Amino acid sequence: MSNIVRFDIGDKLLMKKKHPCGSDLFTVARGGSDVRIICDGCGRDLTLNRESLEKMIKKVVPNQ
Repeated sequence: MSNIVRFDIGDKLLMKKKHPCGSDLFTVARGGSDVRIICDGCGRDLTLNRESLEKMIKKVVPNQ
């Protein structure tokens, strides 16, 4: 069993792999069991289930 990755709306997520646009930084727009993230490079909106998203995250950069 893995630990739950903690992040809030507005936090930046640094991903293990880059988005096709070349950016690897995403902003959390909505939390819950389905998490909505927005690419900081091209603005693409993605909704992913939390379990698969947590496997993709390299680092969480808290919102200041």
